[in-house]
Amino acid sequence: MYQALPPSRHFNEEHRTLREAVRRFVDRELLPHVEAWEEAGEFPRALYGRAAELGLLGLGFPEQYGGTPGTLFHAMAVVDELTRTACGGLLASLFSHTIGAPPIVAGGSPALKERVLPQILSGKKISALAVTEPGGGSDVANLALRAERDGDHYILNGSKTFITSGMRADYLTVAARTGGPGAAGVSALLVEGDTPGLTRTALKKMGWWCSDTAQLHFDNCRVPASNLLGQENGAFPLLMLNFNRERLSLAWQAFGFARVCLDEASDWARERTTFGKRLVGHQVVRHKLVEMATKIEATRALIEDMTQRIECGEAPVAQICMLKNFAAQTMQFCADQAVQILGGMGFMRGTKSERIYREVKVNMIGGGAEDVLNELAARQLGWA
Repeated sequence: MYQALPPSRHFNEEHRTLREAVRRFVDRELLPHVEAWEEAGEFPRALYGRAAELGLLGLGFPEQYGGTPGTLFHAMAVVDELTRTACGGLLASLFSHTIGAPPIVAGGSPALKERVLPQILSGKKISALAVTEPGGGSDVANLALRAERDGDHYILNGSKTFITSGMRADYLTVAARTGGPGAAGVSALLVEGDTPGLTRTALKKMGWWCSDTAQLHFDNCRVPASNLLGQENGAFPLLMLNFNRERLSLAWQAFGFARVCLDEASDWARERTTFGKRLVGHQVVRHKLVEMATKIEATRALIEDMTQRIECGEAPVAQICMLKNFAAQTMQFCADQAVQILGGMGFMRGTKSERIYREVKVNMIGGGAEDVLNELAARQLGWA
């Protein structure tokens, strides 16, 4: 039986009420269909609207554009319930606007925000972030996609890859080089999905099957200069702040998926009988479960501490990097142990642990690969 987060000083009755609403949404509208969506490689576009009706898409965004008031702990409670689906691809695409739209909020003109944000937060339009490039990976400072100013437009040429919601996004927040080399030459532009010269190619993946992932090619795409987000050549800090929140969210997800693995493995160990007794009756299996629970508890403590610090206005980059890596490692360990405990059944499609096992690596790569984040943390701490 899936267990909600244990009592914590960070969660009150308001959080519990929100959690119950999301739980009903997950039970009625997600869990019965997740397997079919995974096999189909997509989920219905109408799901964005349903999530918006519950206020999930707008959580934490400005109310004037259709946002819903809430703290990071409200968002954490929502993510925790959604991870019960054991489907990272569903979360990735359904909430791709949580990385695509913040740069619009922070850097868009009043007119641009008024035009696009209500559409995104109502679920009528899909937002995505396009930063990663075929030749760059996590090296955001060395983007190659070029945007040249031409009167009241920018002309974009180049490619992006591994873009979540890239196939059907209506708005793409694109990082482009407008100046010289390095971080100081990076700008962000909002590119509309029907822009002439934009082509998209679907990518097939190890996991996250129901999340559309694309490679994008920009061939002389003309983008209005009014779609510039922030200052020209000044987008790097904007993107870095965005990545901090993304990494926190990935840590929340990894934590939730690790707990799902423990839950499934625990249930199986109680029900399965081998050599005359239940699996949980074997000391080696009990110890595996305890090790999983230990790592999960340590991750929970780190997550709650870091979430509180960010909620209070801190931006501890090194600690966010370490948290994201630690949570992903917890997910990896718990997925591996759960599949081992389930045995042959853990290798079968249809078990939650099998799907989470396939999705571990994207959590260790997305938002900054593990080694990249370790190096970033080392620099922040003065060791490089």
